[in-house]
Amino acid sequence: MRSKGAYSSWFSDDAVTFFSSLTKAKRRKVLDIADTLAAHPFSLGDFQSTDEAGHVIETILVDEFIFSYWVDHGAREVRITEIVQP
Repeated sequence: MRSKGAYSSWFSDDAVTFFSSLTKAKRRKVLDIADTLAAHPFSLGDFQSTDEAGHVIETILVDEFIFSYWVDHGAREVRITEIVQP
């Protein structure tokens, strides 16, 4: 979990696995994007879907990455569920 403001970013196991496969420079970029998402938890992604638990999953293309995440306002966390490179 990373925290720089009111909300923190949280990475799922799948997101951590993807992150671990990146170069140091790309890891830095992913962490910067995660910090930006946490700084703006009310922003909408490029499209939305709903997972099996009923969470609204935001999906956004940023630079060379596609992030899927949902916001847990009670915990003040942006929960990044998946990161991929198209």
